[in-house]
Amino acid sequence: MSARSPRAGAAAVRAGALLALAGTAHQLVNQRALRVPPAQPPPVAGPVSVLVPARDEAARIAPTIHSLLAQTGVGELEVLVLDDGSTDGTADVVRAVAAGDPRLRVLVGNPPPPGALGKPHACAQLAAAARGRVLVFVDADVVLAPHAVAAAIVVLRGAGLDLLCPWPRQLADGPGPRLVQPLLAWSWLVTLPLRVAERSPRPSMVAANGQFLVVDAAALAAAGGPMAAAGAVLDDIALARAVKRAGGRVGVADGTALATCRMYEGWADLSAGYRKSLWSAFGPPASSVAVAGLLALTYVVPAVAAARGSRAGLVGYAAAVAGRAMAARRARVPAWPDALAHPVSVAALLWLWARSWIGHRRGTLTWKGRRL
Repeated sequence: MSARSPRAGAAAVRAGALLALAGTAHQLVNQRALRVPPAQPPPVAGPVSVLVPARDEAARIAPTIHSLLAQTGVGELEVLVLDDGSTDGTADVVRAVAAGDPRLRVLVGNPPPPGALGKPHACAQLAAAARGRVLVFVDADVVLAPHAVAAAIVVLRGAGLDLLCPWPRQLADGPGPRLVQPLLAWSWLVTLPLRVAERSPRPSMVAANGQFLVVDAAALAAAGGPMAAAGAVLDDIALARAVKRAGGRVGVADGTALATCRMYEGWADLSAGYRKSLWSAFGPPASSVAVAGLLALTYVVPAVAAARGSRAGLVGYAAAVAGRAMAARRARVPAWPDALAHPVSVAALLWLWARSWIGHRRGTLTWKGRRL
């Protein structure tokens, strides 16, 4: 082995450590800038539509519906649930929970047309039937606090935004979900300059989570509606970018006191969920490989070097652990010992990313019985 190889390896470790330090420093700035919805919002004027696309959600939609019908501070509230071809009696569960509440309607969805995926098409049908000036999209596995809708709308209007994502608290049980799921909030806290992104017209500068999205109805229509994301597996990101392209402003808020979501039950469920869409998370193939390599350099290489006695590696690993712990505390999820396994979390994410790309290339990806 040439003398150049150890020097190159040491340089890579130092570069990764510096990137980890920079990411954690940027995260500190972002956590100070992150908008926090009020705990006691004023009443919301005007009609508001809460829209729930649901496909085979009978086992978990009841708490969602209970929480939506318990919303306070919204005088003109309607709740629309679209049954998107369910085979498990989802619509019957919704009607039973609603118990005749006139604010709730169940819609029967049509199959998506060629080239459109199920969720964007379901959301488009909901938006077309909605009467609200503000539309609140909520997934069927999300439970809202009683003040959630009113508080989110206060932030939307007060900040002059057209689309707001109040990021829910992610409930994760078991080692697999606890290892990977917290990376969702951590990733945009580390990489996206939140206040700059709100002002920037660049569609790439967005973060969004379709579990709980609040959007001005007129701005959504100007962006082409939910069908602007018709073929996107990450439809929430695509929709946020469409709103930006139409001249709208997009932002993120701390929604951990407003909403909770348990996306996956165990590693097998999480792996299937991530495989369906992770291939598109980092852009086209060249940029996707570049981002994956950067993640490995920043969060895996220093940790491996630290285990071999590298001081620079130890600094990088410590910075990564500190950032993961800060993000966990902000997201109201366990920080310890989970943060210590942050390099393993990133490695697991990259493994899921590779599997997702393989499935995408082979055309074998499906979700809820539909080919992607």
